[in-house]
Amino acid sequence: MRHTILIASLFLILASSPGGAFSQNRRESDQARDEIVLLTYNVRNCSGLDNITDYQRVADIISTIKPDVVALQELDSATLRSGKIIVLNELALRTKLYPVFGASINYQGGKYGIGILSKEKPIRWKSLTLPGREERRSLLIAEFKGFIFCSTHFSLNEEDRLKSVFLAGDLNAAPGSNVIKNSKYKYTDLYNVVEKEPVASDHLPVWVKVRIEK
Repeated sequence: MRHTILIASLFLILASSPGGAFSQNRRESDQARDEIVLLTYNVRNCSGLDNITDYQRVADIISTIKPDVVALQELDSATLRSGKIIVLNELALRTKLYPVFGASINYQGGKYGIGILSKEKPIRWKSLTLPGREERRSLLIAEFKGFIFCSTHFSLNEEDRLKSVFLAGDLNAAPGSNVIKNSKYKYTDLYNVVEKEPVASDHLPVWVKVRIEK
């Protein structure tokens, strides 16, 4: 049975399955388990609160966490703003992770969107359009052996967010909002770790480690 893993930057959620295979509270069994580290990070094109664009600084944060899969938001790809640099490729080069980019909009001669970095090359991937009246949003889906990982950056508009599918990434929603409340009907919150990195972006990286029963 293939499982879908979804990460949000404000909270980390995991799809429930009939057997509860991903439940953190399950007691250890004699079955073999794999352990994976999942990270989501809105990197703001690697432009920090000090207004310095530093790809290595962001890459070092990612590498310190040692994730298996990373969902990234706010990525320029060959735009004038980024000096024609493909931001995701810069991070992939420095972290030695495989990049998959999902364009949300055309922007300044290039693309702007979201991405996934991973230790293993995905079996396949695709990008889907999501509601977003201030700008088009997207969902990037990557299939790996044993699970499917999704990355997104939700709309700033709550009505658009509520129309969106189950997503991974920056939800732009507070813990008590309707977006989060509705998500909890079908998903289980996971304990998550917020890295205390104050400068590299205007967002913090959030990650979780889960165990998968074979």
